[in-house]
Amino acid sequence: MANFNDDEQTSQSQLSFKEQILAELEKANRIRKEKEKALRQEGLKEEELREKEREAQVATQETVRLYQQYQSQLKEQQVPEAAKTAQAPSQLTAEQKEASKTTRPAIPAQATAKVSSKTRPFPSQQYGAESPHLQQPKKQATSTPGASMQAQQLADSERQHMKQEDSVRRKTVSKRQRRDRMAKKISLTIITSLVVVILLTALFGTLFVRSAIKPLDKQDDKYVQVQIPVGSSTKMIGQILEKQGVIKNSTVFSFYSKFKNYSNFQSGYYNLQKSMSLEEIAKALQKGGTAEPTKPALGKILIPEGYTIKQIASAMEKNTIAKGDKTKTPFKADDFLALIQDPAFIQEMTKKHPRLLANLPKKDLAVYQLEGYLFPATYNYYKESSLKDVVEEMLATTDATLAPYYDRISASGKNVNDILTLASLVEKEGSTDDDRRKIASVFNNRLANGMALQSNIAILYAMNKLGQKTTLAEDARIDTSIKSPYNIYTNTGLMPGPVDSPGVSAIEATINPAKTNYLYFVANVKTGDVYFAETYEEHSANVQKYVNNQIQ
Repeated sequence: MANFNDDEQTSQSQLSFKEQILAELEKANRIRKEKEKALRQEGLKEEELREKEREAQVATQETVRLYQQYQSQLKEQQVPEAAKTAQAPSQLTAEQKEASKTTRPAIPAQATAKVSSKTRPFPSQQYGAESPHLQQPKKQATSTPGASMQAQQLADSERQHMKQEDSVRRKTVSKRQRRDRMAKKISLTIITSLVVVILLTALFGTLFVRSAIKPLDKQDDKYVQVQIPVGSSTKMIGQILEKQGVIKNSTVFSFYSKFKNYSNFQSGYYNLQKSMSLEEIAKALQKGGTAEPTKPALGKILIPEGYTIKQIASAMEKNTIAKGDKTKTPFKADDFLALIQDPAFIQEMTKKHPRLLANLPKKDLAVYQLEGYLFPATYNYYKESSLKDVVEEMLATTDATLAPYYDRISASGKNVNDILTLASLVEKEGSTDDDRRKIASVFNNRLANGMALQSNIAILYAMNKLGQKTTLAEDARIDTSIKSPYNIYTNTGLMPGPVDSPGVSAIEATINPAKTNYLYFVANVKTGDVYFAETYEEHSANVQKYVNNQIQ
């Protein structure tokens, strides 16, 4: 009975060990299936795939180890049984043989089915009894080659599965690589598109700003009247200009004004044009508008201080606010010269401005009777303006400028022609208000002493060179013996009339000269400084030092 229990215990131990093998096989197949399923799922991460593969390999190795351990135990059991059979073959009765057959453990049908279904077949082994009274038959030793074949089949099956797994993995990696390449292409396309969009935006922005800075319409010479209220900010001014159609964009105007540091825009009414650039509009706004709406000018004529009649004639043809083909005014220089010499026109103007023109120089002595009477300033002309209108405005401006001084001029014993004649010399000889007042005092002192004025300005006018650029050497060699009523080296007193159009500063200096004893003056042509002297000796030293020594 004890022997039977030992055999049964051994059989149960062997059966339990086999169940472990089957369990490990089941585990390995389960892990393999999970891994195959995971491999087919594109969302499974590569690290998880590697982990599954490692688990499958560990399970396979554990199965092989257990199977080898099982074979080793089986051999250890078979060796003693074989020895007992060789020593006492006669002791094995038919009853014992039958018991040996009955005590051989059989693999359950269910377990066998599991092994075959998992492609991991194990050999059908015969288990001998462990009882010392029973002998294991010799034919049990013949089961070892079958076990080796089954182990080889197991290894082959494992390799086949590994190949399948490797194929699946390669397909997954290939898909992942294709997906990565596609993702890189998409990313590159998106980044390239963004860069192109940014560059195009910057390009279009630059082009837009440049176009907004330029004139809105270079060909449009029509005027647009714009009112800028008091206290308007730069932003508000830009909005007004954009609304009136003078500029393209108010925001660009605001930024441009800040960038160029344009400020102190003045309120008032402005006549602006679409052909004006932002810079021209900004400068116009700095000058200030008019308190009331004014008629827009077609152009402007600039007459600088000290211009002669001939220079004014040339200036009459130039529109100073236009560019390109529109720099010409509708007026001609020859028409201007003819008009100012027309006796009928002069008589008409004398009637309109009697205090100004009552003492005009005689026609036979003066080069131009109206020389010096056309006030230097900027004059607007309009579509309906005529040449006569512009010249009459010049005379009216001179009359308005002298109006506060007419009584003082009469009280001084001089007339308007005398003041304008002296002022035309003061205009050219001096550059500062202080110098002009001292120069006027020199001329007055010389006149009071019966001395010739001796100014090269009048000689140059007589030579028809006043207004032209001359060198210091040419000025020093000037012909002071020329026969002309304007030769104030040989003639005492004043010239017949002015030699240029003096400005307000020269006129005021002549009416209110400084009180000095100077009789001479000379200017340093390099610095512009004027040096005065009371005696001829002192003056000669100044001439030698500041003029003769600098002549090359």
